[in-house]
Amino acid sequence: MKLLIVGGVAGGASAAARARRLDEQAQIILFERGPDVSFANCGMPYYIGPEITDRQKLLIVTPERLHERFNIEVRTQSSVEAIDRAAKSIRVRDLRSGREYVETYDKLILSPGAAPIRPPLPGLELPGIFTLRNLQDMDQIRAAVDAKPHAAVVIGGGFIGLELVENLRKRNVPTTVVELQNQLLPPFDAEMTTPIAQEITAQGATLILGDSAEGFVPHVSGVEVRLKSGRSLPAGLVVLGVGVRPESRLAVEAGLEVGPRGGIRVDDHLRTSDPDIFAVGDAIEIKDFVTGEPAQVPLAGPANRQGRIAADNACGRDSSYRGTQGTAIVGVFQRSAALTGAAEKTLRRSGRPYHKIYIHPANHAGYYPGAQGMTLKVLFEPQSGKLLGAQGVGGAGVDKRIDVLAMAIQAGMTVFDLEEAELAYAPQFGSAKDPVNMVGFVGAGLLRGDHPQIAVDDFLAQAEQSGGTSQALLLDVRTPQEFAQGHIPSAQNIPIDVLRGRLDELPRDRQIIAYCQVGMRGYLATRILRQSGFDVVNLSGGYKTYELFRPRALNQS
Repeated sequence: MKLLIVGGVAGGASAAARARRLDEQAQIILFERGPDVSFANCGMPYYIGPEITDRQKLLIVTPERLHERFNIEVRTQSSVEAIDRAAKSIRVRDLRSGREYVETYDKLILSPGAAPIRPPLPGLELPGIFTLRNLQDMDQIRAAVDAKPHAAVVIGGGFIGLELVENLRKRNVPTTVVELQNQLLPPFDAEMTTPIAQEITAQGATLILGDSAEGFVPHVSGVEVRLKSGRSLPAGLVVLGVGVRPESRLAVEAGLEVGPRGGIRVDDHLRTSDPDIFAVGDAIEIKDFVTGEPAQVPLAGPANRQGRIAADNACGRDSSYRGTQGTAIVGVFQRSAALTGAAEKTLRRSGRPYHKIYIHPANHAGYYPGAQGMTLKVLFEPQSGKLLGAQGVGGAGVDKRIDVLAMAIQAGMTVFDLEEAELAYAPQFGSAKDPVNMVGFVGAGLLRGDHPQIAVDDFLAQAEQSGGTSQALLLDVRTPQEFAQGHIPSAQNIPIDVLRGRLDELPRDRQIIAYCQVGMRGYLATRILRQSGFDVVNLSGGYKTYELFRPRALNQS
């Protein structure tokens, strides 16, 4: 068999190595447009910053190593220009010599990736404006940072954008991030990004939400970024991080099926509409594991797995891709944000019913020094309790809990299963009731009727419909000191420890919404009041969740 692979990095290089392990006799040729066949693109912002100092560490595997160890022929700086499906051949242009030639195939795997979006804005070609896709882009941005620009502007508040903001600040570059949406990290639900926005501004970066660039003009400092709001931002360095677009031109011109957003359509064997052509990575349209709907999720982990599966099928094995769950994490200074499965906004758009809960645990036992807080939001089916999605933000331990919840979603587990999850415990690593168990306790209590709740955004919507004040009695069961430091407007304060003796102060003809700091005392108040005949619900996640929706101090420019 003669197998050709177009594109390296995660998907293509994984496919090549897997194919060799399965078929020692196959002729395998990998074509890569750039000079590097496989590199750690997720590490590039940290080489621009101070964390990674050795550029060679970013080279995962070289063409020489692929040839020596796997007997794979790698042709770098080779652009595949066209596919002739009838002749089962590709046309290749050697970018060094300009020579074009034809190479035939038995099976073809496409891994062209996705290119950074460069919106058609005036002045986009001015010096000092960059995108970040490969090591050459990285080198140019690092050189610009080494020149000590007086300011930098990062356009786009996604994963790469925020990693760049962190590393630019660590290089002492005054940095502004501009995001079109009214939140950072668009895949997340908006309230879960509040702590990240607060962290960015606390670290000295300027945050501009709900605005976008409309053009660039020369400036004495380098470039002036002009925003739609009318503001102007002089900068010595501008990096565009507004998203990526699948590089599907080859597929389109070859007549392969693509989705409405340009992703190459594949089946669960990663086979395109041509039975001898497979496609993997950022260029393909995949099935969302939770919703079953078509999606495009540019992540390295799925691309690696897709490369293996495509190679399996190209070599005659029956291997299926179950879909992409979208598990991802980003570190931003002292905080991290992670997600897996469906976001609430996704479920709402698809019309799928769900419940949601918020908890605010520590990463390990509170009595052991160094415990750090986090917020977990978990979504699940109203009847079965089957997990649908989770998001986390905070300090240490967010990654561990999202990974456990990701595996639970893959296994089709429920909140009832999480109650019984047996996880490793020692005080420096976790708690006897791990945050994952707490998700189970709260979610299962909600479904059993033991723990009726109202979500903060539902409470705010009801209050807005009532002219700004909730018709229910808002009961704050924290201490007077906590209440004085900040509370929800119109709330009545009766601490939990004296609640049983003050029941006569509460109405029996109105609903009561109880809340505390993170939800636990509100839950206890709910149990006390319900068993005393009151109509009461707990505000999910308490005052801390309320502050995600109504932050007291988010210093935006």
